Amino acid sequence: MSQATARVLNSGMRLPPLPTIRELVKLYKLQAMKQLSQNFLMDERLTDKIVKSAGRIDPRDIVLEVGPGPGGITRSILRRQPQRLILVEKDRRFGETLQLLRECASPLDMQVDIYYDDILRFNIEQHIPDITQRIHLIGNLPFSISTRLLINWYADLAARRGAFRRNDTCMTLTFQKEVAERICAPVGSEQRCRLSVMSQIWTEPVMKFIIPGKAFVPKPQVDVGVVKLMPLKQPKTQLPFSLVERVMRHIFSMRQKYCRRGYGTLLPPDGREEATQTLFQRADVRDTLRSFELSVPQCLRLADAYAEYIKEHPEVEGYDYRGPKIQDAATPSGDNDFTPAYNVVKCI
Repeated sequence: MSQATARVLNSGMRLPPLPTIRELVKLYKLQAMKQLSQNFLMDERLTDKIVKSAGRIDPRDIVLEVGPGPGGITRSILRRQPQRLILVEKDRRFGETLQLLRECASPLDMQVDIYYDDILRFNIEQHIPDITQRIHLIGNLPFSISTRLLINWYADLAARRGAFRRNDTCMTLTFQKEVAERICAPVGSEQRCRLSVMSQIWTEPVMKFIIPGKAFVPKPQVDVGVVKLMPLKQPKTQLPFSLVERVMRHIFSMRQKYCRRGYGTLLPPDGREEATQTLFQRADVRDTLRSFELSVPQCLRLADAYAEYIKEHPEVEGYDYRGPKIQDAATPSGDNDFTPAYNVVKCI
């Protein structure tokens, strides 16, 4: 802790009185943009509750807030007085309100950095090269990017890069209620899906509370769930992230059918049934379960079995059952003896 920060804490300094978010939105004539999935959270009791859900924020910590907008959650974070707050906002219309908050934080020796960028492209390592400080990721996420961003962060977590070079970087994020429930869904739940298993392989997700849609401006059609995701000290697999994501995507592609149906599409049609049965036997998983009935260990045993299979049959790794069919140039298109081949693409 710096001497200046210690002096601030000892003196009991706090943020000076500020206009409410509702007043700032009115003052700067800010309106949420539907195309950016923006919804303003005006109630400071709720923004304080979101930040409280993140747990203890020490004076040496770094907080990265995704999509601060007019700054509702931002001021709640500043009240916790982290050493540094990084704001990543795509919409420059909020510049004046965020600059105001930065100026108010300056006497408290808090560093507030504002970047007008797309969080999906934001290079965290470039802006946080030093990993000696704990990082908190907090945000009222735009619905349109929430799942994609989370999967990107899981990939970073698996590779120990970006914000996850330390294993104590927690995420406290908002999602549509249904998405939040999927993230936390247990085995057998109607909400259980690929996102549930991916979340539970690398983190411990906890639903903290639900915010009614009427608390936002404009009011969304759904309620919102606040989820805290705490990285596991030891991930439940050491397999490459791309392989695990691919297997989970196939397993859950046919939720209401036996899990062997979706899993089998990892393999080319020739010999698919026999190979699929063999892999389920290797994984010691009953192939007549539905995908939402599979536990994380069962899903990972299936991923392990697939990883071993492509070592034995490397030509299968790039198979894509959705890929366009390739016709043999020597075979007329109307020939009844035509046997389709399938494009091979690199697994991502």
